[in-house]
Amino acid sequence: MGDDLKKGLFSARLFNNRAIHDLELRRIFAKSWVFIGHETEIPNRGDFVTRNIGEDPFIMVRDDKGRIQVLLNACRHRGAQVCRVQAGNSKAFVCPFHGWSYRNSGDLLGVPVRTQGYAALDFKEWGLFSAPHVESYMGLVFANLDPDAVSFEAYMGDYKWYFDIQFALSEGGMEVLGEPHRWIVDANWKQGAENFCGDSSHTQMTHKSVLETGIIDPVSAGAPKEGTGLHIHDCSGHAISIRQLPGEAPFISYPPEVTQHFKPGRLNQDQFDLAERSLLQNGTLFPNFSFLHIGLSDSPQKPHAGFLTLRVWQPKGPNQMEIWNWILAPVEASPEYKRRAYQVGMSSFSPSGSFEQDDVAVWPSVARTAATIFAEINNMRFNYQMGLGDMSSSEPIRDWVGPGVANSTNAGEGGLRTFHHTWYERMTNSKLELDHHDH
Repeated sequence: MGDDLKKGLFSARLFNNRAIHDLELRRIFAKSWVFIGHETEIPNRGDFVTRNIGEDPFIMVRDDKGRIQVLLNACRHRGAQVCRVQAGNSKAFVCPFHGWSYRNSGDLLGVPVRTQGYAALDFKEWGLFSAPHVESYMGLVFANLDPDAVSFEAYMGDYKWYFDIQFALSEGGMEVLGEPHRWIVDANWKQGAENFCGDSSHTQMTHKSVLETGIIDPVSAGAPKEGTGLHIHDCSGHAISIRQLPGEAPFISYPPEVTQHFKPGRLNQDQFDLAERSLLQNGTLFPNFSFLHIGLSDSPQKPHAGFLTLRVWQPKGPNQMEIWNWILAPVEASPEYKRRAYQVGMSSFSPSGSFEQDDVAVWPSVARTAATIFAEINNMRFNYQMGLGDMSSSEPIRDWVGPGVANSTNAGEGGLRTFHHTWYERMTNSKLELDHHDH
């Protein structure tokens, strides 16, 4: 498999295989930093939401001391689920099976008939299991189940340079608008994660309808063109794709009333200038956290509005995922603009969104193909060679201001290859040594 990856080939069976999926849960999701939610979803003490890491159920809760806890949603007595709603506020979680109760910190609070049946029970040893590492970064809450995990910033590595642009562009940061939407798609979780690494060439075909109706700027989603598209890959195992207008300042279609609050601040001037030139930026922090910073419209008669959408590609078996989608806007934006940004975001990226309907019509067929007997007989491998080595007509940008390998054309799949290289290294615990420079 490693030799195939060096050539830009990826086995079809990896998109629908139970044994491989089970290994992913153990070697990737149990050892990576996984997005749980945003701090603004639980602003008050006792607020909670239920989320997943891999396929394991967790409760993200702000305890009575204001700390954010990520607790396994399973009673220590017999394993029953202690929280059975998606969100709420509570000082305690009570198991519906035998009545064991837990504080919102996870500490064991009470056990029925304790003096008769559990007189010697040590309450300190029987609290809910909690994620060993939980970090909040610019309001984003990530957790890692590996006791030996590196810090979240170390996990991001050089990718932090691009990650910060999305969340620190506005002086006050970004605010979640409404609750996250979620929906089931009969496709492998890797389909969405790799797509946001820079699959620019699918837009003009899969999303042809939104181009024809004027929902998206033609430059943003048109055919790959030298100078307007950037693919940055091999950036600490993560990747990003950027569309820009050199010599212009579209600022992701945010209007002046919003961009007046954009300052370098926590960003350096190169980061700020790149954001100013950008029409959109989309990327994936391995394994399953993606973002898209873009300006769109819900009507050809209305101007574009910028917004940030966050994605989690939640695995639910080898051939099914649940997509979680958040819409964000700068804190300083007016209530009217936030409503507009939310409407535009939901009209494009939601269960009924124009872009979403296109993608979910295509992705399930990949998982179906991966499970076919004839694909197995023919050792079918998918082609990720676009822009690789001699396939590319351009060289990486030598004086690129940011980290990673940057190409001045988005006619490539370097970001997707980066995703699968990282996947291979995490699955095999071995470094993939490339024989040539990946354009």
